[in-house]
Amino acid sequence: MKKVILTFSMGFLLPAVHAQQQQGRVLYERTVQMEMHMMGIAGDGNANAATMLPQSHKDQLEVLFGNDQSLRRTKEDDRPEEFSPREDGVSFRMMIADADDVTYHNFATAQVIEQREFGTKNYIITDSIHKLNWKLTGKTSTILNYPCQEAIAQRIGKRSSASMENGQLKQTEVADTSNIVAWFTPAIPVPAGPEYQGQLPGLILGIGINDGRIIYTAKEVSANVDVASIKAPSKGKKVTTAEFNKERDKMMADMQRSNERGRMMHTIQ
Repeated sequence: MKKVILTFSMGFLLPAVHAQQQQGRVLYERTVQMEMHMMGIAGDGNANAATMLPQSHKDQLEVLFGNDQSLRRTKEDDRPEEFSPREDGVSFRMMIADADDVTYHNFATAQVIEQREFGTKNYIITDSIHKLNWKLTGKTSTILNYPCQEAIAQRIGKRSSASMENGQLKQTEVADTSNIVAWFTPAIPVPAGPEYQGQLPGLILGIGINDGRIIYTAKEVSANVDVASIKAPSKGKKVTTAEFNKERDKMMADMQRSNERGRMMHTIQ
């Protein structure tokens, strides 16, 4: 009888300790395998220009969660900087697509509000959480001592692609399908994470997109958080997702047209 009671008590106690955490902060490391988008490069010697750039980029971001809400932002001391000009006069500029973005989720209302910076402007985009069709694989792992389960999904969409043909800039829409692998822990039953918030029944501690093209890895989980700081951003022009995409594409086209000869802009999308 004692053995039965002891086994039950220990099995109940371990999940209960983790289940108490309903708020906290997670520090993630993001690794991005770079895609090279060269603009303003001319001449025979520029065929190997891509080899002069790093093949991957790492940065850190934090996610705060509590009261059925979450807030994702890049760490202020981890923003990309422009590379120094080389001796041949060619300079490199690295632009991380969401380096200054802030993303807020309200899980109770299934609402997402983004503050996105592009050019010199800030935009506020309000939308609903669009859930993917997740499937559990049955695989398990341990991340930062938390038991995790694997879930997979596929995101099918489109993105804008720019190209130069006969000196003319052309914008086209191309298919953009992403295969996603996420590791979440039911031990912290909060649907927060670095991406795909509000979609899985536990905190996401790891994500892999398109066979490692983008990887998120949790480096630290803490229960200490200023819950009052988890609020929707409000500084910027209020637009819909479609309106933001239209303005962004126009600004990208203008930037490419005005790009100086001998200067290379490198973007990570």
